[in-house]
Amino acid sequence: MWASFPPLNLGFLVFVAPIPFLWVLRRVDSARKAGWFGLVFGAAFLGGMLWWIFILGAVAWFPLTIVMGLWFTGYALVLYAGRDLSAMRWWVLAVGAWAAMEFLRARFPFGGFPWGSAGHPIGTIPGARGAAQWIGPTGWGVLVVAFAAGVAVMFEEERDRRWLEVSAITIVVLTFLGALFQPSAGGPAVRVAVAQGNSPCPRVHCDGEKQAIYQSHLGLTSTIEADAVDLVVWPEDSFGGQFNPTFNSEIAAQMAGEAVRVDAYLIAGGTRSAGPGFFENLNLVFSPRGAIIGEYLKRHPVPFGEYVPLRGLFEVVPQLAEVPNDLVPGSGPVVFPMRTDDGERWFGSLISFEGAFVRYMRSEVNAGARLMVVATNHGSYGRTPASDQFIGIVRMSAVSLGVDVVHGAVTGRTTIIRADGSVARKTDQFEATLYSGVVRFQDSPRTLYAIAGDWLQILAMAAGLIALVGFGEGRRGFRVRRERGR
Repeated sequence: MWASFPPLNLGFLVFVAPIPFLWVLRRVDSARKAGWFGLVFGAAFLGGMLWWIFILGAVAWFPLTIVMGLWFTGYALVLYAGRDLSAMRWWVLAVGAWAAMEFLRARFPFGGFPWGSAGHPIGTIPGARGAAQWIGPTGWGVLVVAFAAGVAVMFEEERDRRWLEVSAITIVVLTFLGALFQPSAGGPAVRVAVAQGNSPCPRVHCDGEKQAIYQSHLGLTSTIEADAVDLVVWPEDSFGGQFNPTFNSEIAAQMAGEAVRVDAYLIAGGTRSAGPGFFENLNLVFSPRGAIIGEYLKRHPVPFGEYVPLRGLFEVVPQLAEVPNDLVPGSGPVVFPMRTDDGERWFGSLISFEGAFVRYMRSEVNAGARLMVVATNHGSYGRTPASDQFIGIVRMSAVSLGVDVVHGAVTGRTTIIRADGSVARKTDQFEATLYSGVVRFQDSPRTLYAIAGDWLQILAMAAGLIALVGFGEGRRGFRVRRERGR
């Protein structure tokens, strides 16, 4: 399962990786064993995938790994509760319970953590990822587990292949249709330049870091020729401290001057104080005339990174002294107007961690955004797969919603993700560079997923609940059949 994600990125393995786990859960003979199987599977998978969080210390990695493992413990216990169900009802339960697990762990605790969702590796399979425009990454998670559970059921005494065949045929048909009707933005072209300014002292921080980062982004922008681009992107944390255009008129004038000189829109990310003990993380947009036309406040802060939940309870952890201020979240999506040759268009933005949640990008698209900018900073995690894993998640959001995405990172990797899920050249990590490319506004109709959201995941959850609590002939019992076979 781990190998389905970066750094190996062997996405096709996601279809077969859960099979042994599900096969065991169909046959386990005690709740205690089922719970341990779930905990070990979840902790080994996500703990291995997220090893880069250990860079922040064991105090960050161990709790997250345990919490993620506990979600799989809960899943295993639900399947144990349905151990006596017929093959058909157990298959429905296995799929529905997995859908519920991924739905819940993307929301709880503290807003959720969607890394490792089964639908994300589908981004590496061209035709299959195209079908995300109809079912989204969550729908693909349903189909991945439907296939794996179908294989597990096939190895019972009856060799019931129906559920494997149903899921396999659905996957093949959707992959074919996704390849035939790939999503495409299809609108006016936007020439974009991303200033990847880097940091002189990532992770460790140092005196003068904020100034150095700001001046690096300003310097890179000064190399752009006039009228060469339509949009300039400065990623998250490209300004901050005293080098902040929201209250420093000199900094505002410098940034506005570059927007006027280049004759382009400039979106830049940074932080500012929101009063004692609080701060805001925002994206700010300058027009080609040098005026600030709007700002977007990050809505989903990183727990224990940008705020401390239940601070009074966790203040005994000394490392949390490094998070003295709590982020004040924004209240909703914000879209920015952009002048084009054929009229006004709108683009939206997300900031770092919240870009991992497809629901936030979907809210921007439904608010009118026809192009997305994801501004981030992975400097805390060194030369690890963190950035590539994040790009893989954003990739599935882009294709699900049919929009082009500019992914800008202060320390890399910076890239462009097309509406069809293809990823352009990526920058190297920890280099100061100017990245240029072309994206398009979305002129095509909104995708089914943009309109209906996680409809397949919700249907699977409802079916799983019915399979678990329903009554009738379906409760014949694998355990009973096995006992009789002894």
